[in-house]
Amino acid sequence: MARSDGYLLDNRQNEAGERFDAFTALFDPTTFRHLEGLGIGPGWRCWEVGAGGPSVASWLAEKVGPAGQVVATDIDTSRLTAAARPPVEIRVHDVGAEEPPGDGFDLVHARLVLVHVPDRERALRNMIQSLRPGGRLLIEDADPALQPLTCPDEYGPEQRLANRLRRGFRELLADRGADLSYGRKLPRLLREAGLHDVEADAYFPVASPACTALETATVRQIRVRLVAAGLATDAEIDQHLANVETGTMDLTTAPMISAWGRKG
Repeated sequence: MARSDGYLLDNRQNEAGERFDAFTALFDPTTFRHLEGLGIGPGWRCWEVGAGGPSVASWLAEKVGPAGQVVATDIDTSRLTAAARPPVEIRVHDVGAEEPPGDGFDLVHARLVLVHVPDRERALRNMIQSLRPGGRLLIEDADPALQPLTCPDEYGPEQRLANRLRRGFRELLADRGADLSYGRKLPRLLREAGLHDVEADAYFPVASPACTALETATVRQIRVRLVAAGLATDAEIDQHLANVETGTMDLTTAPMISAWGRKG
């Protein structure tokens, strides 16, 4: 399959809102726990990279208060309108292709972003460059190669079909330049970039309503691509969506690895 251009999961598609809602339910508690651990408080200046939806930017705004600043950026800011009030500033920005939208930040955070960015090295350099001395970086990204299955307990035809469609999804991601093993590299990359006190952990939901909602929205969003690439038929996708709708399948996501460190 020839390499394709463009982001596979467009923010302007109808299913994008459902995906962001699922991400909020699945990952916000982990993200907020890490941000609290980094000491975020009133007056902090924060850059939320590839913000996508409004949940993290709005939470940061509450923490930094009127004396702080939250710059929330994305290549498509159409889903960020709910967060567009002081101290949040919304900007259209490509972290892998443009200079940072400021400097002297106390905190820079990106979640499920860099795995999709073609120039990940430049993006990471930009984020670190924008930090003040002593500023904190928190990168959270998926590692689909570490756990590639939708159904780790593959005991029946429904689970086998789900896992086959997940393999197709991974092929589409890789074809667009995604690094499917990026998450596991984060601690090393942060150390090599000169950050101090680097730590990391992983969150791996095994079954939840949010996993089910995310699977449905994702498959609907990419179904045309799956069929066009010969990775699945419409009938197979319809059958999978019907299987998921029964609510009897234990569906999971790729692990989200969180890594953080301090700029010297």
